[in-house]
Amino acid sequence: MPKMKSNSGALKRFKRRASGGFKRGNANKSHILTKMTTKRKRQLRNGEAVSAADTAAVRKMIPYS
Repeated sequence: MPKMKSNSGALKRFKRRASGGFKRGNANKSHILTKMTTKRKRQLRNGEAVSAADTAAVRKMIPYS
């Protein structure tokens, strides 16, 4: 039986955490940043955990991580 393919887009967007969950980056920080406050840009730097409702879908897209 061949191995399943991982979703390439998901591999680039999510990383496995030691606890078994996944972490993700924040949106809205790629361009047109001049109108955004420094505080807002600073807070978007840090990633967040993927919600519990979405973790199963991410796990299915990245089966061998």
